[in-house]
Amino acid sequence: MLLRLLKVFVGLLLLAQATIVNAELNIEIIGAGENQIPIAVIPFGGDDELSQAIHEVIAGDLERSGLFKLVEPVGKYPRTPAEVSYPDWQIRGADALSIGSVEINENGMVEVRFRLLDVIRQAELFGQAVSAGKDQLRAIGHRISDLIYEKLTGDKGVFSTRIAYVNREGSRFSLIVADSDGYNEQKVLVHNAPIMSPSWSPDGSELAYVSFETGHAVVFVQSLYTNQRRILAEFSGSNSAPSWSPDGKQLALVLTRDGSSQIYTIRSDGSGLRRITFSGAIDTEPSFSPDGKSLIFLSDRGGSAQIYRMSVEGGPAERLTFGGGTSFSPRYSPDGKNFVFAHRVNGRFYIATQDFQSGQMAFLTGGGWEKKPSYAPNGKLILFASEARERGILATVSSDGRVQRHMFTQSGDAREPVWGP
Repeated sequence: MLLRLLKVFVGLLLLAQATIVNAELNIEIIGAGENQIPIAVIPFGGDDELSQAIHEVIAGDLERSGLFKLVEPVGKYPRTPAEVSYPDWQIRGADALSIGSVEINENGMVEVRFRLLDVIRQAELFGQAVSAGKDQLRAIGHRISDLIYEKLTGDKGVFSTRIAYVNREGSRFSLIVADSDGYNEQKVLVHNAPIMSPSWSPDGSELAYVSFETGHAVVFVQSLYTNQRRILAEFSGSNSAPSWSPDGKQLALVLTRDGSSQIYTIRSDGSGLRRITFSGAIDTEPSFSPDGKSLIFLSDRGGSAQIYRMSVEGGPAERLTFGGGTSFSPRYSPDGKNFVFAHRVNGRFYIATQDFQSGQMAFLTGGGWEKKPSYAPNGKLILFASEARERGILATVSSDGRVQRHMFTQSGDAREPVWGP
């Protein structure tokens, strides 16, 4: 039987020296997918405590996605395909069935055997066995959720990924990294000065961000392996809006060292500063294309805040957004076919997307205080900042606008979210 360590577990070794926070995000689901897949997630056999811990993660992940309808398991739980009575599960309305077992081996490692079954065709879709430490139970659950999601939808799952955001409580700011479901929150930086614009490195090992701790905006890069950090940009004036290139070798950022806010690129070690916009207007919030050849950014060079695109090498910029309203915080989709941004009309901010080829804009949310969107790695979800119950919260919306989630911190106001790789 195949036993292997999952790559995702390596991510749990990150942030070892960061402060672990007990609180997590409380998640509220709004809406659901149009065609939910009915699935029964059966608690695994074996160790009851381990089984329950993993089951809660899998069921929670699938339910929060809005794409699955959980069929309540009743009666005797099957552990192997031979124990499954497919007609019984068809009567209960399940199209798919997740079964397995979990136990601790003689080395103290947790061994999980998992199978996904097609109830309609009465066939096994997927099976895998994994071995990991007891402290990696949530990672095991997220990984299994990803496998189920991918097998049943055809898209990569993002349950094993992480998010970063800033939480403000009074005058205290915390830069926080958490699992995609809000658990395992870890404070990367805590300061009485504002923290803004976190940006993940492509491999997820570092965060770039802006801190005002020195009295003005400075861009730092912090390792999530060691918790050590370095100053990337501390030029005269303001240093802001860092954005990593896909290869991790450079960042785009915004400086006012030469007057108005302009976009520059800089190597990840702080060398090779190069200015690429020369508009004399305000150019800010750059985002690299997936191939690293282009940038989209915000500029008021046309008289109002709109989105533009240009080559990373510099040169002319192409305006992308038109019509009424103003646009902010553009971010490329993972496939490079469209971009997401915040669009302001009549005093309300909406999360919107626009297709590069057709130029068609689509609104995904109902509007309000909705800002700073970023795509999940699979392009199917968008994370953004919002407000509810008179406080700042995080929210997600599916790329078709059908499913939304509100994510409430235990206290404070959540801002500046960004989805990790």
